[in-house]
Amino acid sequence: MVPSPDQVSALAKRGRSHLSRLPNKPAILGRSLPRAPWLRPPRGGLWRHADFTRLWAAQSISAVGSQVSLLALPLIAVLTLEASPFAVGVLGFVGGLPVLLIGLIAGVWVDRLRRRPLMIAADLGRAILLLTIPIAWWQGALSMSLLCVVTLLTGLLSVLFDVSFLSYLPTLVSRDALVEGNSKLEASASSSQVVGPGLAGWLVGVAGAPVALVLDAASFLASALVLTRIQAPEPASPPAADRASLWTEMKDGLRLVRQSRILAALVACGATTSFSAWIFYAVYVLYMTRELGLTAEAVGLVFATGGAGALAGAMLAGPVRRRFGVGPTLVGGQLFFGLTGLVVPLALFVPSIALEIVVATEFLQWLGVIVYDINAVSLRQAITPRGAEGRVNATSRFLAWGVRPFGSLLGGLLGGLIGLPWTLVVGEIGIFLAVFWLIWSPIPKLQELPGVASR
Repeated sequence: MVPSPDQVSALAKRGRSHLSRLPNKPAILGRSLPRAPWLRPPRGGLWRHADFTRLWAAQSISAVGSQVSLLALPLIAVLTLEASPFAVGVLGFVGGLPVLLIGLIAGVWVDRLRRRPLMIAADLGRAILLLTIPIAWWQGALSMSLLCVVTLLTGLLSVLFDVSFLSYLPTLVSRDALVEGNSKLEASASSSQVVGPGLAGWLVGVAGAPVALVLDAASFLASALVLTRIQAPEPASPPAADRASLWTEMKDGLRLVRQSRILAALVACGATTSFSAWIFYAVYVLYMTRELGLTAEAVGLVFATGGAGALAGAMLAGPVRRRFGVGPTLVGGQLFFGLTGLVVPLALFVPSIALEIVVATEFLQWLGVIVYDINAVSLRQAITPRGAEGRVNATSRFLAWGVRPFGSLLGGLLGGLIGLPWTLVVGEIGIFLAVFWLIWSPIPKLQELPGVASR
């Protein structure tokens, strides 16, 4: 499950923290700079901003490539190596480690280095790493160990790319154009969830999973090439004397989350959901291929439908909140996410329409979780003190996403002990129970987004 709205909201927070300190000048990397000509919004919007369109294209290509990898790698384990449920769970565990290993410190590295070269290096590194898998397959040396190593290293580079990208946009466009830019980037992120898995399933079905990674690697090379075409100069990094202490910033973020009942509830709900969802996803591909007998193309269709549900959820998040209030929307979205997922194991009892059931459930689950995510991030924004957005966001992501590899590992263990369908049920029960963190907090009573004083 790709949490894309959270990335877009983090981009908006990063942009505001850097660009809103002075009324007439953007504050970039802690320094006040004169307004640069490339930051002025062109007539006709960002469609005519050449450098933004290049960044947008690179981000879109990279996002599709990441989605292809997300499905192709476990399909290689399942279809090519005939991996056990535990082995697939280990692969998912390794895929979640990068957030734990560098999730909190990647932002510091990005602030001390130029962002565009980091993104280019991350794209090139991912391309090279992914190419080792088809080469090993052609040489008869493909193994789960290699898959785990490639998954870990490409994940580390993806974290660096994402953090660099989130920090780079405010240096490329004006403050007035950030909303338009975020909207376009969010559309690409959601669309990649439709295109990427469908493309991965088709490529695996037609050419085989290892060969599919050759085209996946080519997508990262294309992204790097587009990034090299950006012409706007990047501001210099701040001097070492102006850098904040990493340890101090980490402690501040943890303290802010711990002292706020609302922030603590959101993080606890997110962590419980992530842990339980990765129990579910650890065996989801195995369940669809081995229990339901779905082909690689059908699995790709299922994941692509989830992307369509994400797009629908993004469009409904605002109207639903205005109709029911932010608190009831959060509680309802989380409940809807958990309850709809319980339908997935039932597909085993009606094999004639199993694909239709899984596709419909995937759409509904993503719709519910995106309605929840967008409103949860908006609430977090509203109550976070000015200047602390980055620390609160980093802490929330680290705590909520850091449990994912452990959920994946447990899912693999349970898949071998109690079977794939019951493992899915365990994961969905956990997602359902996560709503009680919200119910036990002030959140259900909220009708509008509160201010900092209501934390």
